[in-house]
Amino acid sequence: MASLTPTMQAFILHWGEMGTRWGINRTVAQIHALLFLSPEPLNAGEIAETLAVARSNVSNSLRELQGWGIVKVVHVMGDRRDRYEAMKDVWEMFQLIVDERKKRECDPTLTALRKLTIKANKSGAKVAHTQERLAEMLEFYETITAWYTQVRRMPTKSVIKFVKMGDKVRKLLGVVS
Repeated sequence: MASLTPTMQAFILHWGEMGTRWGINRTVAQIHALLFLSPEPLNAGEIAETLAVARSNVSNSLRELQGWGIVKVVHVMGDRRDRYEAMKDVWEMFQLIVDERKKRECDPTLTALRKLTIKANKSGAKVAHTQERLAEMLEFYETITAWYTQVRRMPTKSVIKFVKMGDKVRKLLGVVS
């Protein structure tokens, strides 16, 4: 069993709470937090014992985290059990999570909006308000998707610089607060 400091416990509990706000199962988020903080890979039994959760819950949660690409299996010489570790680079992890959320949430919405816009446009003037609203939402999704694609092609160091520019970008655009 991994020994948790009060700080580690607080982070794991907080990450679990945040996970529920993001639509992620609390245990999945807590396992991710434990693996993120752990200095060495842990096996499923150690995770279950440390977090006091069912082994079956740990197995399902680990599969979900592997599906997101933020946890991977690691093999240790002399140990037949699979061990797990979380991605440690927070920027890379953030990018993978955003990629996955885009794929799961934005892409299907964009596809649906395109189909619904075509359908509404064929319906004629009686749905003019619906056509306007769908067209506006479609334009928003297409713009955000194009922007995301451009940013995602940037090297991580450039993204960090871009994000840290904050007020400089606002001033460059002539936005006054």
